Amino acid sequence: MNQRGARHGNSRAARGAAIKAAALVLCALLAAPVLAQAQTTAEFYRGKTVNVYIGVGVGGEYDIQARLVARHIGKHIPGNPTVVPQNMTGAGGLRMINYLYTVAPKDGLSIGMIANAFPAMQAAGIPGVQFDAAKMQWLGALAAVNETMAVWTASGIRNLDDARNREVVAGASARGAITFIYPQMMNEFLGTKFKIVTGYPGGNQINLAMERGEVEARNNSWSSWKATKADWLKDNKIKVIAQAGPRALDLDAPSVEEAARSPEERQLIELVVSGTQLGRPFATNAAPADRVAALRAAFANTMKDPEFLAEAKALGFDVDPVLGEKMQAIVEKVLATPKDVAAKAKGLLE
Repeated sequence: MNQRGARHGNSRAARGAAIKAAALVLCALLAAPVLAQAQTTAEFYRGKTVNVYIGVGVGGEYDIQARLVARHIGKHIPGNPTVVPQNMTGAGGLRMINYLYTVAPKDGLSIGMIANAFPAMQAAGIPGVQFDAAKMQWLGALAAVNETMAVWTASGIRNLDDARNREVVAGASARGAITFIYPQMMNEFLGTKFKIVTGYPGGNQINLAMERGEVEARNNSWSSWKATKADWLKDNKIKVIAQAGPRALDLDAPSVEEAARSPEERQLIELVVSGTQLGRPFATNAAPADRVAALRAAFANTMKDPEFLAEAKALGFDVDPVLGEKMQAIVEKVLATPKDVAAKAKGLLE
């Protein structure tokens, strides 16, 4: 073969090799999504860390419940990942949910313990809301809650009439937090005179402020009082003067909803306290559907776990779970509140 023929042959061989290499690359690219899809949920979670973000400080009911679930849910998630709770405080929990929705990777490795008033805040158009509760993936809660307003017995306040007749200092974390919303709602609809002092990182710090005499009252759930301050109840250090949400059978206090003076007023109150139906809810962001399903199933199975139930009982928590699918429906109903009604609630929720 002459030189020209040799060069021509080499050129053909080179072109053939290039075409073969390109075909291999194309095959690899086409196969990559198939391989990724073939990864099971267990394979994804195995060896990973799931972060449980808590939007309030250490020691309150939200924090205690989040850590309780975090200790048990990992063994029910396929692949048994490590589950790590961590507090991310700020703006009554708003900083955390905004982070979860806008910043945290949407991969099923981030869960938030969400303040239950946030869907109502979105419905009312509160500034600072950067999330869409309808697009969050709700996982569940231990139980619905009964919200209360309690006063320090030594303050001399014994009932709603007393709180209508003189100023009562109430502690709260921040505007937009339930500890602020609840006494503000009572001022507007029941004529109470709560002076609300904000700036406490969480419920534990408000409790300390009550003991020190800095504040005389605070909002808290009935389940939290029983779980975190059973000694206060036993020693009659606090007096519950109002309740909202599902009525507690073991609590004798007037209902805020029933105290409404008109159907419109009751509709407003029910929007403001709609979070009681959500309990202390867990949610994730727009993660892949199979991982959301796995997390929801893991939460449901945790609620039946004998070790979890024993620890929940020891901590004083009743377990009557609100599961993810029902929670999603509750959130959608809250967001469907007529705009004129929601707008009137804005002043209470912001």
